Amino acid sequence: MTIKAVKFRRDGFYGQPMVFGGEEGAAAFDPAVRYRGSLQNYLIDTGSEVILVDTGLPESVPEGEPSETAPAFMGYIISSYMDAFRALGYKPEDVTRILLTHKHSDHSGCLSEFPNAKIYVNADETGADELKNIPNIVPVYFTDGPYHNFPESQKIIPGITFIKAKGHTNGNSIVVVEDGGLFYMIHGDITYVDEALYANKLSTVFDDLSAARETLDRVRTFVRENPTVYCSTHTPQGYENLEAKRVIDLDSPVPTEFPKINFGSAYAPSSAAAKNSKYICSVCGYVYDPAENGGVAFEDLPADWKCPRCKQGKAKFTKA
Repeated sequence: MTIKAVKFRRDGFYGQPMVFGGEEGAAAFDPAVRYRGSLQNYLIDTGSEVILVDTGLPESVPEGEPSETAPAFMGYIISSYMDAFRALGYKPEDVTRILLTHKHSDHSGCLSEFPNAKIYVNADETGADELKNIPNIVPVYFTDGPYHNFPESQKIIPGITFIKAKGHTNGNSIVVVEDGGLFYMIHGDITYVDEALYANKLSTVFDDLSAARETLDRVRTFVRENPTVYCSTHTPQGYENLEAKRVIDLDSPVPTEFPKINFGSAYAPSSAAAKNSKYICSVCGYVYDPAENGGVAFEDLPADWKCPRCKQGKAKFTKA
């Protein structure tokens, strides 16, 4: 069995208030501290099947522009998700199954590109707007009982288990691949950066805070009890762990390598054209386009306006 990262954005960042502030509040953390960000999903080649865990952003989503006030920046485009997938040597028709960790479009944006794939989704999430008109959805009800310390699971094939992990969204799930004596834990956004796993901190992005805490506690217990390679979506440590087969040791964190960021002065809107630019949600990838919203500039939206997709506030958006 082979696991590969589908890498399509790099050189992003996540601010400490966003990735640590779920319980204590963002104000308790330093906005000047930023951790490396990227965007990748994962492919599992079993020899007889090609299985994807999540499917990246659609090509129509532009890259944002980093700013000193942005809580996060998804990173610069390496290629489209589909081009990154093909670069690994596969065709869309090869994919037999897709295991969706959750609904947000940076995880579900290219589901429709895989005509032969059955798409496994936590049954609690199948009604999400992001999944409308997507064929071949297979609701997962987690009927196979406990998996180690997780109470609800579904065996996909021998060695690959889908685990209920509510919190970040109400239908959030985790995939664990067992191979060569290791447990590869592929997740969406249990944590955005590995530093949060080591520090035992929740991000500010969740549907259910108490469930998110319960899930992170279970993840940390699992990691302590089993040799686990932690494969994240939003940090380069995800594919670095995978490529090194690095087993997580919660008592010996991998030293943080801080991002190198070039904040351009062009970020601040200074003209009517700039004021009518698109903005991107750094949580779910939703693009706010004034042209599709009655010409209302993002800056002129009410202070309490929320992302229509993930319900996060304006502070989570960056300029396209």
